[in-house]
Amino acid sequence: MSKTTPATLALIKANVAFDTATYDYDPDADRVGLQAAEAMGVSASIVLKTLMAEVDGKPVCVVVPSDAEVNMKKLAAAFGGKSAHMMKPADAERLTGYKVGGISPFGQKKQVPTAVEELATLEDAIFLNGGQRGLQIRMKPDDLVAALGGKAVDLIR
Repeated sequence: MSKTTPATLALIKANVAFDTATYDYDPDADRVGLQAAEAMGVSASIVLKTLMAEVDGKPVCVVVPSDAEVNMKKLAAAFGGKSAHMMKPADAERLTGYKVGGISPFGQKKQVPTAVEELATLEDAIFLNGGQRGLQIRMKPDDLVAALGGKAVDLIR
């Protein structure tokens, strides 16, 4: 497995410190983030999932702990919108250039506004997808928010 992806290249270019970790991706897993946490032997709360959604018809990226569900009303409010829904997988793949199960917030074909669940910023380090199935990036959550030019907000409670 290559550890060089558009996501890792974007982090290197931005001079952001990170490590990579690999795990055996299970294509039959119901929830990829939970399966990744279990395979790596870490808490699901520090393995973040990258979700693509639409707020008032405009694409956004959302990064939340893999053991949490996004509150759609809070998601819409975070981007100043009225309604939100998850993007269809095929649309997410086309927009990001990544396959579902391997979507990273970094190095997407088209960068969109991004929000990170604020609880993730309380951790010492977090994992998130590195741009391919089975590859995780480990980094400081404050670096995640800064590198994305995003914001940390309440998206799940």
